[in-house]
Amino acid sequence: MNKEQAPLIETRGLVKRFGQPEVAIEVLKSIDLRLDEGDRVAVVGQSGVGKSTLLHILGTLDRPTAGQVLFKGVDVFSQTSDELAQLRNRFLGFVFQFHHLLPEFSAIENVMMPGLLQSKGSAEMRERAQAILQEVGLGHRLDHAVGKMSGGERQRVAVARALVLDPAVVLADEPTGNLDPETGEQVADLLLQMNQEHGTTLIVVTHSARMAEKLGRTLVLEDGLLVDEAKARVELI
Repeated sequence: MNKEQAPLIETRGLVKRFGQPEVAIEVLKSIDLRLDEGDRVAVVGQSGVGKSTLLHILGTLDRPTAGQVLFKGVDVFSQTSDELAQLRNRFLGFVFQFHHLLPEFSAIENVMMPGLLQSKGSAEMRERAQAILQEVGLGHRLDHAVGKMSGGERQRVAVARALVLDPAVVLADEPTGNLDPETGEQVADLLLQMNQEHGTTLIVVTHSARMAEKLGRTLVLEDGLLVDEAKARVELI
């Protein structure tokens, strides 16, 4: 990579506190992180250490107490709320443990939604949604109501929705947490396939050692600090 090129995502001295100043709990403590295009990382750690908080800040769904999040060199939290919403819609995709789909709508209608919210044409979005649903193995379920699908199928719809606008980054919070091991493995493989075929950067919060292994790079969040697992192992030798 060109040394002059800014990272896709960079955090500098990222801090997040909750509560009043005199009794504040510091969940994230001066986190520095760099991710480039096409990277894929797992964020692991004990429950309650702040993994989801970190993901939400990276996805601009929450603001840090201090520090910066830069996207392609731009400090995202220096932007207005409207500009942040545009950044999320254009460049970020989200997959959650609880998929947040609209159960009364069909698979294709759910996947079309992000583009329609950007005022893209219905015909264009139907074509894009159909193509990505075929990629995730649901070409035969386009018009089925999401509420009548299996958990694995619903999570595939959620992955398709996250990818329909070809985002630079997909942030996934326990995407296999509600699935049985076999279905979870399929969803993990699907995310990796999207990374390889589309060059999508993946940031995945997970308790699954198997999924972390598949992603290749593991970052451990412990006591508010983020440590590269491979580096930690080397330092222990």
